[in-house]
Amino acid sequence: MYERIRKITGGILLVSLIMLAFYEPFQQYINIPSSITMFEGEEETISKSGTVSVSAASTNINTADVIESEQAMSIQGKNAGEDEVILELAGFPVKKVDVNVLKDFKVLPGGQSIGVKLNTLGVLVVGHHLVATANEKISPGEDANIKVGDIITMIDGKKIETMSDVAPFVDEAGKKGESLQFIIQRGKEKIETSIKPILDHKAKSYKLGLYIRDSAAGIGTMTFYEPNTKKYGALGHVISDMDTKKPIVVEDGQIVKSTVTAIEKGKNGVPGEKLARFSADREIIGNITINSPFGVFGKLNQSVKNGLFDKPMPIALSHQVKEGPAKILTVVDGNEVEEYDIEIMSTIPQKFPATKGMVVKVTDPALLKKTGGIVQGMSGSPIIQDGKVVGAVTHVFVNDPTSGYGVHIEWMLHEAGINIYEKEPQKAS
Repeated sequence: MYERIRKITGGILLVSLIMLAFYEPFQQYINIPSSITMFEGEEETISKSGTVSVSAASTNINTADVIESEQAMSIQGKNAGEDEVILELAGFPVKKVDVNVLKDFKVLPGGQSIGVKLNTLGVLVVGHHLVATANEKISPGEDANIKVGDIITMIDGKKIETMSDVAPFVDEAGKKGESLQFIIQRGKEKIETSIKPILDHKAKSYKLGLYIRDSAAGIGTMTFYEPNTKKYGALGHVISDMDTKKPIVVEDGQIVKSTVTAIEKGKNGVPGEKLARFSADREIIGNITINSPFGVFGKLNQSVKNGLFDKPMPIALSHQVKEGPAKILTVVDGNEVEEYDIEIMSTIPQKFPATKGMVVKVTDPALLKKTGGIVQGMSGSPIIQDGKVVGAVTHVFVNDPTSGYGVHIEWMLHEAGINIYEKEPQKAS
């Protein structure tokens, strides 16, 4: 008898739980977020059942206003600070929603074509070659276990910054028949090794058997700059060496204005490319201090305008971006920044920095006709949605040049050293 009652009771509880899962107020309760982050002046509306009410006494009237209706509650950010809203069901508290209102924050969107020059931490090893002696062909550098991607930072205790710094050491040590002491940066590891230069029988000069490079140059697109600090972000992805395929470790760098001269149209399997040249005066408009998976970052030494949006615009946090129509700003001819239609096909509300937060698709007929979609050099083109800067184009899909990835602006700002969660507005340093 007891066992039968236990089974009947268990069945009733199971049916009740299943019914509860389909109960609309319960479903809405599950979908109500436990925390909301917004900027001053923004508003967020959340659907709710009429049986769920808001405990107005729990809200901080200085931070946020809560407006309740039968089917929704609207939270309006007033002043920077933290708050909470208590939801009640039949007079009992059932859920707390934390509200974090951030200081009003705006950036100037980019879209301009820029030239990028990176100077490496030392000199980068990009390959090995054989040195022909009187009797054999060998590579002293390869024999010393120096690898492609290594960075030569010091020789015989002296800092190495450019390729021209290396030759005098090699020549002098070769004539004396001595070995050179190298300090190599390999990832986060420092390695010490020695190499003895040998005489190239044909060139009549001493060689290490290494191909080296001390800088890299290319083009990309400016994403944003913050008018108070002059901090900027561009490209939206890391710059890697063309030979080693490894991220370039930056000592310093510069950005200059560039002019788009032609477009190589993209097609399935072959990404297109912007062809551009650095502006004739090669005037430096900013420095580069960071080369990261989120782009290149530094400070501008002058204001730059795109001619379309020359007043600061608000940004969207990753959870505020939604699927649907948007715009990108980019240059496809000369120096003129133009606005083109795209569709945000998917977006992920990320809690931690990640590079691939959106999938975007070019829908603008004019851009598709000109470029075939997303092309190299377009990386960093800002994405605008509902009057806010939401991110930047970063990569093209090789098999579908009309589509590619985008990164959320929130993470580019973080990488630039701009803390949007600060209570006070930032000032230039």
